[in-house]
Amino acid sequence: MKLIIAVVQDEDSPRLISRLMKSGYGVTKLATTGGFLRAGNTTLLIGVDDGKLKDAMDIIENVCKCRKQVATAPTPMAGSTGMYVPYPVEVTVGGATVFVVDVEEFRKI
Repeated sequence: MKLIIAVVQDEDSPRLISRLMKSGYGVTKLATTGGFLRAGNTTLLIGVDDGKLKDAMDIIENVCKCRKQVATAPTPMAGSTGMYVPYPVEVTVGGATVFVVDVEEFRKI
């Protein structure tokens, strides 16, 4: 058995959870925050049998697509200490960061 830990953008999580559940996977949703944009993320915990790992990973890959977004990033102003001027920066968001770990034991009590 494997445990998939998938960190996805909040925008992708409802579709991903729906697709995974329709395919028979149990999903635990955790609200998380992090990264460069300090934007909301969703971390999903998905337990899968070894033989279904590829199918679950395919679903994640098909739903969580990367896209461009304009964000404001602070930069130091020339000649002024401690002053910042925000300017727009195009960044890639979406996609998924996925960890797959072996599960030594699983119990549903």
